[in-house]
Amino acid sequence: MTTMQLPARDGDGYLEDMNDWSEAVARAMAEDDGIELEGDRWDQVLKAREYYDGYSSVPPVRKFAKYLGTDTRALFDLWMTGPMKPITKYGGLPKPTGCV
Repeated sequence: MTTMQLPARDGDGYLEDMNDWSEAVARAMAEDDGIELEGDRWDQVLKAREYYDGYSSVPPVRKFAKYLGTDTRALFDLWMTGPMKPITKYGGLPKPTGCV
């Protein structure tokens, strides 16, 4: 487990303050959850942050897959769960609503 002191998080593991996010915080949160945040996973976290910066919202999974230039199935296969929850959590973004 991580030795880093993580910022305050809610019951679902999301940061209570988006301004607490950093690459180190993201990686420590993922490590706490037993997730390796490398390669495509890390790229998707950064792309979600980029999307949020541009549109001030968390995209639904289909729109995010299109934004990435991939298909929805690839996202689900990589994350083994609804992909937008871990992507937004480790990205320090708000919880997604709707189809995740």
